[in-house]
Amino acid sequence: MPLNTRQQQTPDKAEAVTDGVQPTEEERPDTEDGPTTPADEVQEEGTPSDEGTPSDESAPSDESTPSDEGATEAAAEREGIPEAAAERDGTAEAEATGATEAVAPPVDVAVDTPAPVPEAASGDEGTPPARPGWRGRLRGWREEHPVAVRAIGAGVSVLAGAFVVASLVLPNRPENLRIAEFVRIPVEALIGAVVLTALPRRPRLVAAWLCGAVLGALTVLNLLDIGFYQYLGRGFNVILDWPLFTDAYSYLQDTLGGSGALGTLLAVLALVVVLLGVSALAVVRLSNLMARHRSTTTRAVLVLSMVWMSCQSLSLQFSGVPLASERTVTMVQSRTDAIGQTVRDEREFSKTAKVDAYGNTPGSQLVPDLRGKDMIFTFIESYGRSAVEDPIEAPGVDKTLDTSTQALAKAGFHAKSGWLTSATYGGSSWLGHSTFMSGLWVNNQNRYRTVTASNHLTLTDAFKKTGAWDTVGVMPGVQKGWPEAKWYGLDKVYNAFQLGYKGPKFSWSTMPDQYALEQYQQRVHSQKHDKPLMSFLILTSSHQPWAPIPKMVGWDQLGDGSVFNAIEKAGNKPADVIADSTRSKQEYGKTVQYSVTALTQWLERYGNKNTVLVFLGDHQPISRVSGNHASRDVPCAIVAKDPKVFDKIANWGWSDGLRPAHNAPVWKMSAFRDRFLSAYGSTPHPSKG
Repeated sequence: MPLNTRQQQTPDKAEAVTDGVQPTEEERPDTEDGPTTPADEVQEEGTPSDEGTPSDESAPSDESTPSDEGATEAAAEREGIPEAAAERDGTAEAEATGATEAVAPPVDVAVDTPAPVPEAASGDEGTPPARPGWRGRLRGWREEHPVAVRAIGAGVSVLAGAFVVASLVLPNRPENLRIAEFVRIPVEALIGAVVLTALPRRPRLVAAWLCGAVLGALTVLNLLDIGFYQYLGRGFNVILDWPLFTDAYSYLQDTLGGSGALGTLLAVLALVVVLLGVSALAVVRLSNLMARHRSTTTRAVLVLSMVWMSCQSLSLQFSGVPLASERTVTMVQSRTDAIGQTVRDEREFSKTAKVDAYGNTPGSQLVPDLRGKDMIFTFIESYGRSAVEDPIEAPGVDKTLDTSTQALAKAGFHAKSGWLTSATYGGSSWLGHSTFMSGLWVNNQNRYRTVTASNHLTLTDAFKKTGAWDTVGVMPGVQKGWPEAKWYGLDKVYNAFQLGYKGPKFSWSTMPDQYALEQYQQRVHSQKHDKPLMSFLILTSSHQPWAPIPKMVGWDQLGDGSVFNAIEKAGNKPADVIADSTRSKQEYGKTVQYSVTALTQWLERYGNKNTVLVFLGDHQPISRVSGNHASRDVPCAIVAKDPKVFDKIANWGWSDGLRPAHNAPVWKMSAFRDRFLSAYGSTPHPSKG
């Protein structure tokens, strides 16, 4: 560029930049160096500037038109970003210095003579000019629509701020997802604003990216908590719960099919990636905005800090929710404590599992009062207290229980029932099974692995240990290897593939309960045995999503299960039920009615004077059906013809019939084993590990 042309460019500004002095916004007139360009308004600190992009025009600028570098420098000065102006190639200081020290051009070059335009190469005269790149088109659009650019930039900044605040105050329980939770002032945002504003440019960007990624990860964990509370009645355990995702995917495959499960999985993964990316970008954008307006940010943080402290000290609330929030700090501390507690619990429970009140009891002293009885322990999937007491589910279920009690009485059977508090909720049925059978509180996967690898005595194993019973399991829900059979003390196990079923699956359930019971009768119960049977059955028809539902058919018509094809096709689709709470309750109640009916009809049809049936639920259904604050109680009933069976438990206080009274005794499920063994004559001989 000719020397005299450079020297005519705003020497005052060059000197200001050279001296490192910048006028404040109050002192700077709006017309200084021309109006702010749209590109200046949206240019983010920490993003590539346009200075490295070749200009669309190679000719030097006219005297009255500042260069792109000068415009960018002026915008940086006006926005209060000395770092940006100092770091770009060919800084304003260098340009000003170069302008005073440059060597004068040859005298034969006219000052006002524009640079010659190169002629097109021969043969290229018809070639259209190259189109500008996307940067150029974007810059051109910004210059043509300054108002829209400002509006978009402001809108994005507002959305970024709202997203960050919402993430910081997001509750982790589904029942707390209400507006009042999102109008609080998060102290974490105030602390973050102070730190990010005070940092130099490069450390600030690094810190902003890291803080955004951490915020995104915490948001994902909060969403996992919401899902776990909805389905399992507890939060997500970052150490123990990862294996459950495999089971969840299998459930989706059974419920929605392979393509539906894959689509759901991809959508969830995409959501996680988007949350992490958006969180990081939002924090970076806000940090840039605060750095450009440090004085305004400082004043705003000071005012909001005073408001937060006032709300905290005065305990001010909105709709019962404190306005001063420190939720993220609390949640991080809670998760840290949970990790430590999980590690400690694993060590302590391994010691507890080795201590057993009946661990050294000889077989001859175990359940002597049940000698000669055919014992059957049966779990009904998701059969919880809600089925008996919820106003939507209870009318049909209670009628079925009362009708079945009367039908059993006509067949000579009597029943007693009470409540047990399950160690699990909404799912993870194996935790309920192992708690009931072992007498230990098995409420997580670590405990389950520990107890099933131990020698802790189970109810089923107690019968085997006597040598007076043959033991068998019928598990239509088991579709893979099940090494726990040894711990349960089962001589033989029939899984989903060993019962000869040729009919359709009913969503997750591999076969209707009626068919599984008939196969138990044909393959096990009706066969001649040298010893009585101790049987362990798990019925699955009442497993969510409660669509489609099997129907009772004639017991002589079951065959290989093909009779259920038409019933399955005529049933509801899972997608039509799973998202509707009221309909889910209705259909859940119907499945419990079906399972109870199938079991009691089997007992009427095939039971005898030596049959003793103990049946119960493994856990409550998910909160969409049982409610967000439902108990963990499940019904438990003992059914037999021999009145001596009930004489032994007369002091339990249980209700007559299959339906426990509302005020019937409630025990922890882990208490049943010892009470049962003691009631039927077992002598304790503790093992101390």
